Amino acid sequence: MPKSTPPSSTRTSTSARPARRAPPPRQRTPAPPVEDTVAEGDNADVEARIYRAVFDSVMSQRLKPGTKLPEAPLCELFNVSRSVVRKVLQKLAHDHIVQLRPNRGAIVAVPTREETRQIFEARRALEASIVRLVAERATARDLKGLREQLRAEHEAMHRFDQPAWARLASAYHLRLAELSGNEILQRYLQEIVSRCSLIVAVHQPPGNAACEHDEHERIVDCIAKGDAEGAVKLMDQHLRELEEHLMLVSPGDEKSLAKLLGLG
Repeated sequence: MPKSTPPSSTRTSTSARPARRAPPPRQRTPAPPVEDTVAEGDNADVEARIYRAVFDSVMSQRLKPGTKLPEAPLCELFNVSRSVVRKVLQKLAHDHIVQLRPNRGAIVAVPTREETRQIFEARRALEASIVRLVAERATARDLKGLREQLRAEHEAMHRFDQPAWARLASAYHLRLAELSGNEILQRYLQEIVSRCSLIVAVHQPPGNAACEHDEHERIVDCIAKGDAEGAVKLMDQHLRELEEHLMLVSPGDEKSLAKLLGLG
């Protein structure tokens, strides 16, 4: 009697494929903890503090052109990582305050004579536009603030406090830019004034004022009278005389980086 064939449902097929495994559940990326966000905010604050310390020290001529800015001491002074210091140095380099030298570290920028000529040329053009606008727009309150600023400048001059004197002289020009009401002019002048501070630190004879106080006063007098052309003429003369009085001087005594940054 012939054998019966088992039903197809009970056959075992050697070609049957194994069942696919279900993919593992997708893992969600956890949200960053709150403390990480706080740390990022802290980094931004300390970056601004380091930038301001270097910038203000250049403006007040405590940091001379060519001064080395090694990463390790900056990390120690501000209690931050090298990555934070490098980020700040890159921003300072972008703003022409420092120079980054491959394999040799950062130094305070050293402007050349050709850069000096171009910077003063640009500054005269900018400040002519600025004082013209200020003469048209300044209020009585603005003029009172300028007079108070000039008094502080005068006091620093008679104390023979050259760093404060240099800082206040630069602040006078930047305040005029603010009063112009033109943010573009203000931003450009801030960069140029910082670069001029480097130039003055290299070339200004020791003991001389970067800006003459009485010239600042005469410019404010013209602004108060609404004499825009008179203010423009005085500002142009003021900047030309500053450029003409520059000369090469030898670097000052060696000081620690902390003292140069006003931290020690």
